[in-house]
Amino acid sequence: MPDADNIYQNDASAASTLSTHEPLYELIKDCIANNRRAQKQLYDAYAPLIYGIIKRYTYNRVEADEIVNDSFYKIFTSLHSFAFKGSFEGWMRRITINCITDNFRKHIKKEPAHKVEIEQADYSMAEDVMGKMGYKELLGKIHELPDTQRTVFNLYVFEQLSHKEIGDHLSITENNSRWYLNDARKRLKEKINSMH
Repeated sequence: MPDADNIYQNDASAASTLSTHEPLYELIKDCIANNRRAQKQLYDAYAPLIYGIIKRYTYNRVEADEIVNDSFYKIFTSLHSFAFKGSFEGWMRRITINCITDNFRKHIKKEPAHKVEIEQADYSMAEDVMGKMGYKELLGKIHELPDTQRTVFNLYVFEQLSHKEIGDHLSITENNSRWYLNDARKRLKEKINSMH
């Protein structure tokens, strides 16, 4: 498995439609036709991206490898449904996030619902402080969060999901999603402030 500690790519700049003359189009077509060499090529090309996403959610190498395998299984078995419109990386990212949240629901014990009142305190973190932190350092602080807070924080901040979408993914209420995000921000702010 490639080491993707420093890998995080945003797919926002990807082209909207793949041309039938592009190598990626041909590679995907070959993968759909069960060409093993093409499947290995696609895996090798995108495993660092997928693994980088997953590493934000879990620091357990065995669990991360399991989610990578699940993600690529679903990617390969769903390739026929990719319409060659939009970002291929974005399409894979959605599958990966679904695998991450499926894993979360499977392994995390049901936690009691939290109070829905959200404190109005400002738990946003200064951009300049976060900007001075390296990716690995920030990732380490995120990994110190409890599982649910870490997952909600990642889904909200990095995947830009709404609280309703997070609630649907994790089988929690929107208000609980807000509570977990608020708590994650509070804890992260305390951890970052304690460093300076």
